[in-house]
Order: sequence, then C-alpha cells, then structure tokens
Amino acid sequence: MSNDDRRSFLKKVGALGGISAIAPLGPAAAQPAPAAADPPLPAYQFFSPPEAAFIEAAVDRFIPADELTPGGADCGVAIFIDRQLAGAWGAGARLYRQGPWQTGTPQQGYQLPLTPAELYRRGIAAVNAHCVSQHGREFDRLAADVQIAVLKSMESAELALEEIPARMFFEIMLQNAMEGFFADPLYGGNRDKVSWKMIGYPGVIAIYSEDIKNYLNKPYDADSTSILDLV
Repeated sequence: MSNDDRRSFLKKVGALGGISAIAPLGPAAAQPAPAAADPPLPAYQFFSPPEAAFIEAAVDRFIPADELTPGGADCGVAIFIDRQLAGAWGAGARLYRQGPWQTGTPQQGYQLPLTPAELYRRGIAAVNAHCVSQHGREFDRLAADVQIAVLKSMESAELALEEIPARMFFEIMLQNAMEGFFADPLYGGNRDKVSWKMIGYPGVIAIYSEDIKNYLNKPYDADSTSILDLV
C-alpha cells in the first residue's frame, strides 16, 4: 500500500495560531494571563519504552504527517494500540486457542497460537533484531525511507522473522493503525477528532437522517461529537 493511497482520503486540518496582546505599561497594568498548558500525554500501559518508540515510528509511516494531518503518533494511534493490547483484546479473550496450529488461508484470518499482545511483543523484538543486524540500529532510529523499506518487506513477506510471519504482523499493525485513526477518541486514538473533522463525520449521534436531503453532495458542517462529549 503506497503513501498516496493511504493519504488520499484525508483532507486538510488547519492549525490555529495565537496572537499575543500588548498590555499597557504602568503599575496598574493588568498582567497577561499565563498560557494554558497542553494536557499531559497519556502514559503507555502495555508498551515498554523501546516498544513504544517502535510503534510510534511505525504508525508515523502508515499515517505520515503532512499538510493534511498530524502523523499517526500525534493523532494518538500508538496510544490506541497500547490500550487495546493492555485489555481483553490483547489477551486474546475472544480467540479460540486450542489448536491445532497450522498455516491457514487468507479467508481464515488469524491462525497463530499467540495472543495479540504476544504477537506484538515478539514481532517488535524480531523486527528490531533484523534492523540492528542489517542497519546497525533499531527500527525507530532508522531514516524514514529505510523504515518504509522494512515495512514493505514485511508486507510482501520478503522479510523472514523468527517465530512469527512478518506479513501477519504487518497486516495487524496496519489494521490497528487504521482503527486507531478513525475510532472514537474515548479509546485513545483520533486525538482532537482529527480524522472525523477531515472527512466531515459528525460522530456518535446518528440522528441526522432528516438532514441528508439538505446536505446531498456537500459537506455536513456540524461539529463532531465523541462519546467523551456526552459524559
């Protein structure tokens, strides 16, 4: 999948700049209010620091920062994946895990004895080991074009990893990155509802049927609503 294909669905999100006011001089002059601090970024619950560095670099290659959107990490995609791996999905709560284990067809989906959390942990370690062997440093420390080449070799199954199929690991990372980019911000990704704003998605309140005839073939300009906005 090319960067152009992945970015073709995006539309530009503008950044707002601040303008400082000049206060009058003198003892009675009002002091400027301190700038509001940005909210602290969430801490990782599943990923270790080296694993977090890997996944942040990977999601930035899947969703590169440009004039259309922030990069995947800045959109919270890595946090979304971390939260999923730290929860029931990461533990394989709904997976059949009694075997037998053998290579399945693409239609059969996931056919590994590993939970998603185990797949990520082993996959990151294996890809980093490959990068150190071939390039002298871990994946997150490589140049962007080299990272893209590594991911493409995983996607095409040219890269052979110990214990896990590289293509399966790539496909799950890409799928999770897309989920994190478009999910409700409640789950850690889609920070500031950037993807919803880009595509004009109004959010969780699906009561817009009466407006369809008024907005046929033109953007629906309502503010996006997250589950977090309702609590």
